Amino acid sequence: EVQLVESGGGLVQPGGSLRLSCQVSGLRLRDFALSWVRQVPEKGLEWLASISSSGFHTWYADSAKDRFAISKDNAKETMYLQLSSLKTDDTAMYYCARPTRGSGYLPKFVQWGVDFDYWGQGTQVTVSS
Repeated sequence: EVQLVESGGGLVQPGGSLRLSCQVSGLRLRDFALSWVRQVPEKGLEWLASISSSGFHTWYADSAKDRFAISKDNAKETMYLQLSSLKTDDTAMYYCARPTRGSGYLPKFVQWGVDFDYWGQGTQVTVSS
């Protein structure tokens, strides 16, 4: 059974940074691509970034490319998202998820069960002064 467990979220001030982690079990991380998405109740599910199975290729949404960085360590079965220069609008629940169509660009807004087949419980990021 594939399991994805996010961690690293918390309360930070505007301009601050966080490093989110996604621990994978049930399948080797080297065998599939993964994505980071975030969810705000009033805005829906937003795709942020994806990384290939090898980790050599990455894709970013326009909203993420200048301030966020996706990476992974296949040996540690862990994917990361470095969040920098955080804004209040970045407040959301952040999830790692496996894209159903593999790696590559995704639309700005995505759907559980359509664009992804596995995801974790999420980790909350709150940006506030």
